[in-house]
Amino acid sequence: MPRLQRQLPSSPARSLPHARAWNITARTVHIAVTGILLGGHTFGVAADELRPVLWLVIASGSALTAIEAWPSLHWVHQGNGVMVLLKLLLLCLVPFAWRARVPILLAVVVLASVASHMPGRYRHYSLLYRRQMKS
Repeated sequence: MPRLQRQLPSSPARSLPHARAWNITARTVHIAVTGILLGGHTFGVAADELRPVLWLVIASGSALTAIEAWPSLHWVHQGNGVMVLLKLLLLCLVPFAWRARVPILLAVVVLASVASHMPGRYRHYSLLYRRQMKS
């Protein structure tokens, strides 16, 4: 068994109280601020006005990641988790690749759409274990 697999906890999934409510709240905030951010950049809103919105997108995405990963860290190495981490990475690049911000944000939206609608065999496929995990 590879070293990383041995280090991941195999204990039963943990429960987050009111997880569904937290998820809906964080997702709603995330979708709203992502729309504001992309629209703002597309229509040339001043960078100083959009930077706080970018950090709200990153914070709400991080909150969603924590909510999803709370029950089990196995989510992180599955297709859906990998897509989320990729989106967060791209969002974190925006301050450093400011001139490419609109294409980066569009890529984030495309990844979000694909990740949300891809079949379960890909969403729950573990890159670490090389098989589909139970959903």
